[in-house]
Amino acid sequence: MIQETIITIISTLLILCGLIFFLGAAVGLLRFPDFYTRMHAAGKGDTLSSFLVVLGFAVYQLHDFKFTEAGFKENWWVLLLILKLIGICAFIMITSPTSTHALMNAGWEDDIEPELKHKDANELEKDYPRK
Repeated sequence: MIQETIITIISTLLILCGLIFFLGAAVGLLRFPDFYTRMHAAGKGDTLSSFLVVLGFAVYQLHDFKFTEAGFKENWWVLLLILKLIGICAFIMITSPTSTHALMNAGWEDDIEPELKHKDANELEKDYPRK
């Protein structure tokens, strides 16, 4: 009973932290001035928040997992579900930053100018030439 309560609290905290990061990413999309900073907010917030929410679901599935003397014969499906959720987390951690980088690179190649406070766009071109 106490273990189930602890598992519920941990999974709830993980899911709530994920939702807070989703909210932060949404605020970043609305408040940041240009394409590149908005993509940064979306990429970072999406990756971490999705990871936390799915990890919270995986931890919650430990409710149904009971280790008996017979082993995993009765609960093998719970272990399989947890492994699938962890696989989804790994997939998100690999693909989300990669897609964000590809979108930012495409924006740079399509001449989307960043909003700069101190440097002129021509000076930035000298430091970081387009391909």
